[in-house]
Amino acid sequence: MQRKVLIPKNIRVLSGLLALVFLLVGWSAATTPVKGPHSPIELAFMREQIQGLPVQFGTYFVTAGRCAGCHGHDSLGIAMVAGDEDVNVVDDWRSTMMANSARDPFFLAKMEHEGLVNPAYKEQLEHSCLKCHAPLAVFEQKMLGNPPFTMAHLDTSVLAQDGISCLACHMQNPDSAGNFFSGDLHFDSARVWGPYTQEQINPAIMEFFVGFTPDQGSHILDGSVCAGCHTAINQSLDLQGVPTGISFYEQTMWQEYKNSIYYGSAQNCRSCHMPRIQDSVKLASEYIFLGGQSPFGKHHLAGGGTFMLKLMKDEIDALGIPATPVQFDSTIARTEAHLRNSIVMNTQVMDRTDDTLFMDVSLTNIIGHKFPSGFPNRRAFVQVIALTATGDTLFQSGRWDSTYEVIGHDSIYEPHHDVITREDQVQIYEFVMGDVNGDVTTTLLRAVYRLKDNRIPPIGFSTSHASYDTTRIAGLALIDPNFNHDALGTEGNGGDVIHYHIATNGYLGAVELKTKVYFQQVPPRWNREMFSHHGPRIDAFRAMYTSADGTPDLVVADSLLDIGTGMRVLHSSALQAFPNPTRDGFITITSPEATKVLAYDAAGKRVPLKTTRSGNSWRCELPEQTGVYHLVISTPQGDRMVRVVRMSP
Repeated sequence: MQRKVLIPKNIRVLSGLLALVFLLVGWSAATTPVKGPHSPIELAFMREQIQGLPVQFGTYFVTAGRCAGCHGHDSLGIAMVAGDEDVNVVDDWRSTMMANSARDPFFLAKMEHEGLVNPAYKEQLEHSCLKCHAPLAVFEQKMLGNPPFTMAHLDTSVLAQDGISCLACHMQNPDSAGNFFSGDLHFDSARVWGPYTQEQINPAIMEFFVGFTPDQGSHILDGSVCAGCHTAINQSLDLQGVPTGISFYEQTMWQEYKNSIYYGSAQNCRSCHMPRIQDSVKLASEYIFLGGQSPFGKHHLAGGGTFMLKLMKDEIDALGIPATPVQFDSTIARTEAHLRNSIVMNTQVMDRTDDTLFMDVSLTNIIGHKFPSGFPNRRAFVQVIALTATGDTLFQSGRWDSTYEVIGHDSIYEPHHDVITREDQVQIYEFVMGDVNGDVTTTLLRAVYRLKDNRIPPIGFSTSHASYDTTRIAGLALIDPNFNHDALGTEGNGGDVIHYHIATNGYLGAVELKTKVYFQQVPPRWNREMFSHHGPRIDAFRAMYTSADGTPDLVVADSLLDIGTGMRVLHSSALQAFPNPTRDGFITITSPEATKVLAYDAAGKRVPLKTTRSGNSWRCELPEQTGVYHLVISTPQGDRMVRVVRMSP
């Protein structure tokens, strides 16, 4: 017979406290670094997968897979959701160009091309390119005092393959952002910066689990965190590879933004590329007690073109991309929507004689930098097609052939046009680089001159601005009286007017005019110089490019019918709102079916709007604050939206 031993209550309490102490000591030991910066728990995470992403700890950085543990998909549906929508930052990011910047086959081919042309600078330029395309690996090595990170290390580095991931932006020092360029990034090794103050969040959680202290950074709020990589300045070489001593501005998106009406306002890089919502969002899973934060910036990071996104979606396995086709489809759809909110177009028949129809196409750039902008291969072009009442073609400018090259493109480069009278004249908005001899080049290190830059400037762009020397207009656009000038000759309207003189050859019947603007992210002509070389990365991209669908992205479309009697019937796929932009705040909307008009600011907040109905039009008075507004027009067929801009008087 066993005797039951009774343990006094005070002894049981003491035993419980001792057990808790041992538990805490064990946890402390588990989280204490051993033989370097990593604790046993951290080592257990290494090279494991969180939500399909690799987890790799460096001395200073950690991959996005570790961030996904808290800020990725929450299986409980509590954190990182807005209403019924999953807005977790990791899944939105992983199928973007930024997430795949080190896997981008065009980038890899171009970097190989530059090294083949200038072999003496091969490792130097690789290191320079990878500062922005694989920043975690490059700066991990730099901060450790190791030799420069180059292409030789790229394929085997987990940090490098993470591309432009969380800490590439959120660990940048706020004091340096916007002041250093060409990938000269400066990092704070202990803090991660976001849009919220420490009083709004619980910093102890991140401090304990990953050793970083979260804090509010002004550079995250004003967009200057983007400047270090989206301003690229090259030191030019001549055709023999000898330095010219000339600094060439390859891309200057930050300076273009500074030279616009948007600089210094809430409408900066993140307001478009990371659209903010007012919903209250819990930022970390597993912590039910956390309060929600508002506003919240979705990490859509959508750019301007879908070609490379579609190509990479088709090559997910070959490129080793840790994203799904469904995630790519989401990013592609967001990119298409983003692109279609970049240009406002108005078309108008100005006059018609027995043998000529005179039409104006007016374009206004309503984004915060040039259109198109960024890497200099990108271009946009205008397509105009005139049809008779029986569908016969009277005129066509801006179509493309089976290789997706614009028909009529000049053999060297297409000049800027103020007036177009022939079908082989096409308005192409682009940046054309010239070498020391003034010949067209697509080799970045050989670029010395701007032969042509008629990319449409942002509203407010001025040739007298301090940053203009880095963002110059070049070529015939300089002498076009309508380029970035309004009808009164005032500079800074962010637009262009193309005058089309269409020969009708005695045809007096109705003419349907279809006008579209298209965008090409990787146009075929730009690849010719690179494809004349061979290398494993160039050849791999050539094969992918040849099999890809190169159909240009549609930006905006309009059509109208001239019936030859002086009366024009509008058949526009978009609502007509004019003048857009407006200086006095008044906008007229032509929509006979409209029953109501509401206005929202760029953040999605409804704002007061004074409206007056007059016949088939609505006269709307915008709020006094300058900026971008979205007008939602209610019709029997559903709501439609038009984006308008109010400028300073």
